[in-house]
Amino acid sequence: MQDFKNQTAPFSKNTLQILESMPTQPASIILIGYRATGKSTMGVHLAAALGFTFIDTDQVIEQQETQSIRDIVAQHGWDYFRKKEKETLLQLATKTNHVIATGGGAVLHQDIWPFIKQNNLVIWLKADIKTICIRLVNDTYSEDQRPSLTGADIQKEVSTVLISRTPIYQKSCHLTLDATETVDDNIVRVLHYLDQQAPI
Repeated sequence: MQDFKNQTAPFSKNTLQILESMPTQPASIILIGYRATGKSTMGVHLAAALGFTFIDTDQVIEQQETQSIRDIVAQHGWDYFRKKEKETLLQLATKTNHVIATGGGAVLHQDIWPFIKQNNLVIWLKADIKTICIRLVNDTYSEDQRPSLTGADIQKEVSTVLISRTPIYQKSCHLTLDATETVDDNIVRVLHYLDQQAPI
């Protein structure tokens, strides 16, 4: 385990106590959920807590393609992007000691999800439609870098897509977290979960 007392992340005393006593860790942790549910923010802090490396699948794809997600989709289409996303997921899912934040549609690759779920801890960051819409409106990065999924306005798109994806998120995860809770509180929940599980 890492020397958590020297970590720069603002962990509470309770979090640090749990970290110090944890006997086991999973191979890697995969974060799933709709856009703007805080997967990257949670991922950075959770990785620091566990001494893992943080990776964002969208950033990996953008670096490989030297284009934003918006430009990739505009130039090559959604099918091309989903193909690259699937390849990236398969590559990263074999890594150990990583926290991996995925794109909102990563769970659509259900043909590979049993492999991902079997070998990693999958966590769903869940938020309601209103919360997601407010965050998207205030998230200039998402607006500039990520294309619309349906071409509809934000509220209609989120409502339509989230309703269709919710059952997929539910069956694709081991643990569900409320994305409106604080990062530190959610880290504590993850650590408690890990502490109660046999090694994956």
